Amino acid sequence: MTGLTRRQFTTLVGAGAAGLAAPAYLRAQGKPRVVVIGGGAGGATAAKYIARDSNGAIDVTLVEDSDSFTTCFFSNLYLGGLRDFQSITHSYDQLVSAYGITKVTGRASAVDRAARTVTMADGATLAYDRLILSPGIDMIWDSVPGYSEAAAGIAPHAWQAGPQTELLKARLDAVADGETIVMVAPPNPYRCPPGPYERVSMMAHVLKAKGYTGAKIVVVDPKEKFSKQGLFQAGWEKHYPGMVEWYGPDIHGGIKNVDADAGTVETDFDTFKGVLLNVIPAQKAGAIADGFADDSGFCPIDAASMRSTMDEAVFVIGDASIAGEMPKSGFSANSQAKIAAMHARGDLTDSKVFPAKYSNTCWSLIGTNDGVKVGAQYEPKDGKISSVASFISQTGEDAALRKATYEESLGWYSGIVADMFG
Repeated sequence: MTGLTRRQFTTLVGAGAAGLAAPAYLRAQGKPRVVVIGGGAGGATAAKYIARDSNGAIDVTLVEDSDSFTTCFFSNLYLGGLRDFQSITHSYDQLVSAYGITKVTGRASAVDRAARTVTMADGATLAYDRLILSPGIDMIWDSVPGYSEAAAGIAPHAWQAGPQTELLKARLDAVADGETIVMVAPPNPYRCPPGPYERVSMMAHVLKAKGYTGAKIVVVDPKEKFSKQGLFQAGWEKHYPGMVEWYGPDIHGGIKNVDADAGTVETDFDTFKGVLLNVIPAQKAGAIADGFADDSGFCPIDAASMRSTMDEAVFVIGDASIAGEMPKSGFSANSQAKIAAMHARGDLTDSKVFPAKYSNTCWSLIGTNDGVKVGAQYEPKDGKISSVASFISQTGEDAALRKATYEESLGWYSGIVADMFG
């Protein structure tokens, strides 16, 4: 692409021998610097839009500890056997080659706000004029009694896509007819509000496709209600009668203990036992954003810019942010990234900044060609991001509309991936 920087980027490795000083990453001289931490729907989009729209006037570094990115959105379709793993895994190569972004593969461990530097786990440092944090979520392991990071190796959460997703798929594929899966759903707020219930649908889809209609999925939910509840429950009754049981807190009375080894979830109502436990704990902003979070564990932002309320040089986007009425989703993160990128570029190059408008849609697949959606348009109002128009699928829609909704989601996935990485 013409007009972008043609620098040859080199990343120095961390000190590999005793006595060597920790290196800094080489940078072009004289350009303002933006560091983006997190290479998902928020971070990859922000890095691309800043690099592309500044025509090389801003030095952009993207920090992500993996060489590729597996999307959490559409991972349920992988679990359901409708996608392969490679189709939801994407490379950063185009961001580097087409837009001149420096990709640093490693983990950011600290932010020095006074010095405006990011320290990497290997001791290297990155200087910035503007910092965009898009670290996603971390699990609050002890939010579910008895659960832990170690237990996730037996009872996967799979709420961060990658090896956990593959583990859950392998465990799901081993479930036999007549056996039980127990899901512990997360409390609000969490990544992808409809996600656990689409996952239940795709698990049931896999079992039904094998003829295992005697298998059962039990959902133990800390919430009294959940996203698209009427749509999902009608879909479960239609496609998977007798296979899904959902228990809210008014029934189970509270989760007392999870034993991953025994495969049990103990509640005040009963002890549920499964050959597979899928435990999704409470969540908070990714650890690198801890210094920008409030008591909720997530990061307050200015609704008009996605700028941290704690530091004008820092933006927080995606799941880590407190984005008013916007849900935590890949679509939301992508939308927020464009606003943050516009403001960061405006800060550094005096380019024009336009009023913020955000959008989100969450599609879910309940059964074969049975797609539903919920979404809204958002604008800053009274200091927070507020919905100004919304829509949701309705129960009783005909098969043609549901199929069209599913096909719309396929087009969206192709589009957002191209927007992030292409």
